[in-house]
Amino acid sequence: MSETNIPLDAKAAEDRLMRYLAIEGVTGHEANIAAAVSADLQALGVPASAIRFDDANTRIPVPTETGNLIVDLPGTRPGPRLLFATHLDTVPLCAGAKPKREGDRIVSDGSTALGGDNRTGCAVLVTLVETLLKQKLLHPPITLLFTVREESGLHGARELKPADLGGATMCFNVDGKLPSELLIGAVGQENWEVEIKGKAAHAGVAPEKGISATLVAAVAITDAHRAGWFGKVVKPDGNGTSNVGIFGGRDGQPAGDATNVVTDYVYVKGEARSPEAAFAAKIADGYKDAFAKAQGEIKDAGGVTAEVRFEHSAAYPPFKLDETSPAAARAAEAVKRLGLQPTFLFSNGGLDANWLDKHGVPTVTIGAGQHEIHTVNEYVELSEFRQGCMLAITLATLDN
Repeated sequence: MSETNIPLDAKAAEDRLMRYLAIEGVTGHEANIAAAVSADLQALGVPASAIRFDDANTRIPVPTETGNLIVDLPGTRPGPRLLFATHLDTVPLCAGAKPKREGDRIVSDGSTALGGDNRTGCAVLVTLVETLLKQKLLHPPITLLFTVREESGLHGARELKPADLGGATMCFNVDGKLPSELLIGAVGQENWEVEIKGKAAHAGVAPEKGISATLVAAVAITDAHRAGWFGKVVKPDGNGTSNVGIFGGRDGQPAGDATNVVTDYVYVKGEARSPEAAFAAKIADGYKDAFAKAQGEIKDAGGVTAEVRFEHSAAYPPFKLDETSPAAARAAEAVKRLGLQPTFLFSNGGLDANWLDKHGVPTVTIGAGQHEIHTVNEYVELSEFRQGCMLAITLATLDN
């Protein structure tokens, strides 16, 4: 099936995307967009019995309105089950988005982000179903997965029960820019946090009686930087990145209460990323060592040190598919059928694909026109969105 004979109703797909972009659904609040997707699928002829929500939200450690939306389509020809995935949520900057069309682009009014990440994915998957059913195209059994809380930690994909995917042998995750760019791997991430309990004292009268938690943290971060663990990390045994993202006090408040008081409490939170899980953990251990060293260095007049509690844990695992793997090969062939040149890429950011691969479903992430995501300059390139829709249809019907 070439691009010229893919029976895509482009106007219906674009109208659907415009409607989805106007539905608010920031991370953790996906109920409204999930309801819209479910209603559209039923209007297209998918029986209500084939549409369900899982209970992933009951295992997510932060409040989440709904579970992942899962849809099963019976095959119209034999073949291994395929999984198509995307996420329902947007970043908070998309709240109140007012999409408008400018030429062959959709943009916001400039006061918010747009939400093309990932309303494009939602629209592509529903358009895929519309095309398969209306055109009566032959396809193997298909499962659709719409995850929650991707933007705030890949939680929906992480808490997914693999058995709910019906034995899918490969997945195509719509969450990218260019349809020709095939993401077949991504880094893993290790999160770390540290609490520093110092001792308050009058900063003007007797600063030597205090233990500055701020100073402990500052010395530790500086030491981590000098040791090569901050920012871009390149070592003989691995590479990755790291960042200190939060530096504050209790309950989200600033560290310290006044300039004349030695700060007695600091909370710092950061991350480490690497293509190898063990090296991401090693970066976090580099920070742990730096904080332990700073703890021993900063003392009050009596030789007492601060209390330091450092913890780190894996946020999501890395993965990488071989370019010749069945999922990557199918994706590349589908791209070629559209007259495009496939490019295999490795992502330095986490994707639902990280967890789907961990759950045993090799996953390739494809694009559908989202640009400048997570900014007020975000836009959707509609020519690429249409190609993304056609790519999904081609992937579903490739063996015909």
